Amino acid sequence: MRRIKTRKKQVTLQGDIRHAYDRLTDSVSRVLIIGDTHAPFTIKGYLEHCRETYARFNCNQVVFIGDVIDNCYPSYHENDPNGHGAGEELKLAVDMIADWYEVFPEAYVTIGNHDANIMRKAFSGGIPQEWIKDFAEVLGTPNWKFVTEVVIDNVRYVHGHKSGKPRTGAKRDMMSVVSGHYHTDMYIDFVFGRHETIFAMAVGCGIDNTSYAMAYGAGGKQPALGCGVVIDGTEPILVPMKR
Repeated sequence: MRRIKTRKKQVTLQGDIRHAYDRLTDSVSRVLIIGDTHAPFTIKGYLEHCRETYARFNCNQVVFIGDVIDNCYPSYHENDPNGHGAGEELKLAVDMIADWYEVFPEAYVTIGNHDANIMRKAFSGGIPQEWIKDFAEVLGTPNWKFVTEVVIDNVRYVHGHKSGKPRTGAKRDMMSVVSGHYHTDMYIDFVFGRHETIFAMAVGCGIDNTSYAMAYGAGGKQPALGCGVVIDGTEPILVPMKR
């Protein structure tokens, strides 16, 4: 039996296809921004949405925009008597964060107001900071860097509970800003100055607004579910999550 050797046809990318390929494989920074998760009160499917977005845009950095855990029980608001106790809520949150850590083992996490509830309680109770474990140790995420804010390619990433909405912060500091905190906000605004262009991005969130922990927002607008990407510090992209 005679075997015929076939030569594999080489495909050369051209035109728009080549441009798209070069854009996705360029070595510039591609930051995935994950909105407020409020574990364990995160909406089902949000992790997969963020994973798909990371792959779709070939991201190489990750920033959690804050409030990765909800800390509902130790908050300064009244607790639901039918809700989780403090220990149970923390265990559920740690278990959920473990799934995120498996997918995104290296990331920056900007500390949000809900993340800091324990520290605030300790401060009110007169407990010195030396007695408090750091976030990474409690959550089992040794490679996550918990920061007040982080600047990447001249873009400021911050939770927003102290700095205000990104529109305000960008205009005030004349610097591109990405923030979360406001669960119903998802937008990109550009500001054009005489010599430079900056943007403000409200990245949305991944909360389950049907959970008892989100009861304080009952009757208001639905949350803006989604995440974002910033390419090379100049190109902001929002990716809403299908409901």
